Parts: sequence; structure tokens; C-alpha cells
Amino acid sequence: MRSPVAVRPARPEDLDVLVSLSLAARSESLVGAQLCTDDADRLRHQIGALVAEPGAVGLVGTLDDELCGLVLARIVGPSLFTDEVTVSIEAVYVAEGARRRGVGHALLGGVVEEAQRVGASDVLAVPLPGARGMHRFLARLGFAPAAAHRVVSTEVLQRKLSADAPQPGRRRAGSGLDDLIARRRRARAGRAATVTEAAQAGRASISMQVSRAEQIRRPRGSETTTS
Repeated sequence: MRSPVAVRPARPEDLDVLVSLSLAARSESLVGAQLCTDDADRLRHQIGALVAEPGAVGLVGTLDDELCGLVLARIVGPSLFTDEVTVSIEAVYVAEGARRRGVGHALLGGVVEEAQRVGASDVLAVPLPGARGMHRFLARLGFAPAAAHRVVSTEVLQRKLSADAPQPGRRRAGSGLDDLIARRRRARAGRAATVTEAAQAGRASISMQVSRAEQIRRPRGSETTTS
């Protein structure tokens, strides 16, 4: 039985879908303007130019033959500064309705195959600062901070992908972690609100007591002594 998830090189006829996926990624990001332009025609030209560059890697992921994910990367090196070859991931995205189905894993599996083909020792990724879900996804697969990038050895990434492969019917730990973080944030917000209300009530009580004391205080007058 053929797997419903597949990865293949991007084709010219995929360009419109790549643009749509990129715009969807932009709309989800808190810093979307740093991800790409919102002009579809300009974005189409930019993606086409990026994929056509020497050393460019453009892969698409499909679920039940429907294109729903992409990864754009570059092969870097060797250069004047290093003899090593690295694969640098510029963008990776899976459409919302196709997540937790193994598409992201399959796309990075395609990156690993490309890294092994060119003899790349490391795979770099540059997730945006606000992309928490992507940071957690990369961290789970062994990517560690490296300056402004995240980096993982090709060997470790391949091993992590194998160990972290999604299984039917198994709920991802990441989902439970997201729920736990959300519950903790709500609890902290509730405690902060309680403390604020208590402080306001305390100030109101003190003000009332001071006002009451002022009202019952008798004015001091002059005293006369007679004999």
C-alpha cells in the first residue's frame, strides 16, 4: 500500500501553489513581513529565481497527491573560508490542514537525502524569531542554536527523523506541551488578576479607614484653667 505522503522536486507547474503556501505562511506568522512579500506576482518571480539558482533545493510535499508543503534550501560551500559543504534551509512550511500527518518529516527527509548526496556535514535552518511551533519542531529533531541559525549534523537529523516518525493513532507530545503551556499561562494570568484585585481592595479599605478617622477626630481648642 502506497504511503499518502510523498516528496519530490518542485516543478514549474507547482509555482502557483508554492506562492499560495508562502502567502499562507506569511499570514500565520507574527512577523510575516520578514518572511516574504504579500504581492503574489512579485513573490512568484522571487520563488522562481530562488529555485533556479545554482545549488538551490526546492522540494514539495504531497498528501494524497495534493501539494501541501514546501522546503526551499541552498547548498553552501565549499568556499574560500571552509572546505565543508552545508545545506541551508531557507523556508519550510506545511499547510494547516495537512499537519501532524508526516509531511514535515518527509520534507526534511528529502533534505537529508540531498545533504548526503552532496556530502554535507551539517544542515542549517533559519526559523523566524516568532515561529515558536517551528522552533519546537526543529529542536525536537536535534537542531541546536548556532548564531542566528539552528544547526544539526546530517547524521543526527536522519536518526531523529527515524525516531520521531509519526505513528497512526499516537498523539504528538508537542500537542500536550502546547496545552500545558497554555494552561500555565492562564493560571499565571488568573493569579496576577487576583493579586491586582486584592491590592486594589486593600487600598480602598485603607482610604476608607483614614476618611472615617478624619470624621471622628475632634478639633483641638484652647484650654482655660480657673481657680
